[in-house]
Amino acid sequence: MASKKGGQGIAQWPETERPRERLLTQGPQTLTNAQLLAILLRVGRQGSSAVQVGMDILDRLGGVAGLAQCGIEELCAVPGVGEAKAAQLKAALELGKRALAGPLTKGTKITSSGDLFTHYHPTLRDLRHEIFKVILLDAKHAIMRDATVSEGSLTLSIVHPREVFTLAVKESAAAVIFLHNHPSGDPTPSQEDRVLTARLVSAGEILGIRVLDHLVIGDGRYVSFADQGWLTNHGADA
Repeated sequence: MASKKGGQGIAQWPETERPRERLLTQGPQTLTNAQLLAILLRVGRQGSSAVQVGMDILDRLGGVAGLAQCGIEELCAVPGVGEAKAAQLKAALELGKRALAGPLTKGTKITSSGDLFTHYHPTLRDLRHEIFKVILLDAKHAIMRDATVSEGSLTLSIVHPREVFTLAVKESAAAVIFLHNHPSGDPTPSQEDRVLTARLVSAGEILGIRVLDHLVIGDGRYVSFADQGWLTNHGADA
């Protein structure tokens, strides 16, 4: 429903109702999603306040989750949102994702699959395409660094053991952990996921690089091959 003040500039609103002033006096938790967007947008469009533009963004894109998933072009298609405003909104969302991601820096020891999920879930859950990452670990299973191996649909041809382990060999990693996201939100591994994991485990055994886990991340949940006891080069038959 459009705001009764939709046609007024926010500057003409009573101070107690202006989003920025309310945030400063009452805290951000008291604002609606549209009001928070209005603060980032700063100004609306002719005939509509920034709050109304924020409401239009949420209506058109399917709420905050849709906003997180949309591309710049989709965002710019909303009347009153140009490239500059779209960039501001996307930058704010990315900062939020990074704030949610737990600390996972060089030298951090991996103690559980949950630690990895907590770190990577905020940045991977809203993606519309699959990303396959490898985490390089030293002999004490402390993180050396991570890297994106491929982006797009996960297939055996795109994620090849040669490409995956080239970096591990180059940087003398003792072990690796793989993870990728399922844009559908369902982290249940596909048969292709199992076949690929089995091939990677076999390749790691030949190279003397242990595969500690493969996480599939969905929306709010994940599946760990290690936790499920599936981390074997016979996984293709599972």
